[in-house]
Amino acid sequence: MGREPKDWDVTTNATPEEIIALFPKTVYENKFGTVAVVFESAECQGEGEEKEGKVSYETEENVSRETENIVSYETSLDSPITYNLEPRTCIIEVTPYRLESKYSDNRHPDEVKFSDKLEDDLKRRDFTVNAMAYSISKDVLYDPYKGQEDIKDMSLKTVGSPVERFSEDALRMMRAVRFAVQLGFTISNETTEGIVSCGTLIKNISSERIRDEFEKIIMSSEPAVGVGMLQKFGLLKHIIPELEEGIGCEQGGAHLYDVYEHLLMALQHAADKDWPLEVRLAALFHDIGKPRSRRVNPAWSKVKGQKSNVKKFTFYGHEVIGARMVAKIMERLKFPKKVSDLVVSLVRQHMFFSDTETITLSAVRRVIAKVGKENIWTLMNIRECDRVGMAKKEAPYRLRKYHAMIEECLRDPISVSQLKVDGTILMNELNIKAGPRMGWMLHALLEEVLDDPTKNTRDYLDRRVGELDELSDESLKLLGEQAKDKKGELEEEEVAKLHKKHGVKK
Repeated sequence: MGREPKDWDVTTNATPEEIIALFPKTVYENKFGTVAVVFESAECQGEGEEKEGKVSYETEENVSRETENIVSYETSLDSPITYNLEPRTCIIEVTPYRLESKYSDNRHPDEVKFSDKLEDDLKRRDFTVNAMAYSISKDVLYDPYKGQEDIKDMSLKTVGSPVERFSEDALRMMRAVRFAVQLGFTISNETTEGIVSCGTLIKNISSERIRDEFEKIIMSSEPAVGVGMLQKFGLLKHIIPELEEGIGCEQGGAHLYDVYEHLLMALQHAADKDWPLEVRLAALFHDIGKPRSRRVNPAWSKVKGQKSNVKKFTFYGHEVIGARMVAKIMERLKFPKKVSDLVVSLVRQHMFFSDTETITLSAVRRVIAKVGKENIWTLMNIRECDRVGMAKKEAPYRLRKYHAMIEECLRDPISVSQLKVDGTILMNELNIKAGPRMGWMLHALLEEVLDDPTKNTRDYLDRRVGELDELSDESLKLLGEQAKDKKGELEEEEVAKLHKKHGVKK
């Protein structure tokens, strides 16, 4: 495809013992022949990604998760292989040609045998595009299943019978969807039929492996298509059945789509914006509680058949119900706690809107306090996804008004706390008594610093405190009151700039 590989899978007619004898440092702790050849990072020539003593590599079936000095691999043959490595080292996996027996549990072969024929190794692969091998020494590409043709046609086909391949490892069905949305491929009719007929086998796969494939689908450029394919193929009901509750769940009001379609559109907008995993998951799940909270609006039933602005359905508390559902989903799929907590919080708080003409800054501050300053703009992104999922423009007036109010709440206020001196310093070091005079003095100092920030030094302020302390109460009070008025004017100017920036009224 003309792409730079992230890594290389190496296979050989050598046995594990012969591989081990060829290299000074290897790891061999599994039952299907894979030998990890360990290299210093400099020798790897960029094969892996190195980050602060952590190493991460992609194997045939799964991207390993970064840990301190530990690299975990998972293939279709067995549970993850974990290698404990020293910092600044990396590995290349070398595996003998293999023959495999039947897969009784739809996850692992009952028996693995080594072979001296490359053809034996290629025929156990999942898709034709993954069943090619290149010999460097001979400069020959082995492609017995016409994988190059399928790449040209952008088509995914299994090696041999789809039912046999998916029965061997049911996760391959999700991999088909993942490859399709990552590469823009279609899935052949025969392969699609195989997925539909084997769909229930996905229940035999561990939650961790399902999560990893689902995450890759969500992080693709077409996640809505991917989730739609999972549903169409009968896999979604075994992975996240809660999402299917939204199919056909009419919303009414400003919503043109049922809950399920709305969630897919919100997810796709998050992907179009290239937002991170947490935002995409929250966009997909934000209204997942609506089907369970939907009620016919009593007010609507009274005016049934008449033109009315009354909503047909209510969904009171759907964000609370949804947050509980999402917490269970994230736990079931074994997502990390940090990711899970943020997604649940975003779903719980996504209904923060109210009338922008009556909303107060204190209400906005409460929303910020609930999700944290570091997550408030992420929450706004969820709201944008929600709106686009209703087929509306990204930034209407209400959304812009909220942006302006959030910036106002997050902005450092103009206050005496910005001074290099405070009440404690005035009392303990400059011998100023607590009382009204101290307050007037601090405000007078603040006015000078606002006019000339270079004056905000201990040397200048200490000297100025001594001068102000010689003034009468009446003169000092006058300076303090004038300073307060000026501070208020500056505050209004700053807020006006924010409103102008976002194109909203005060």
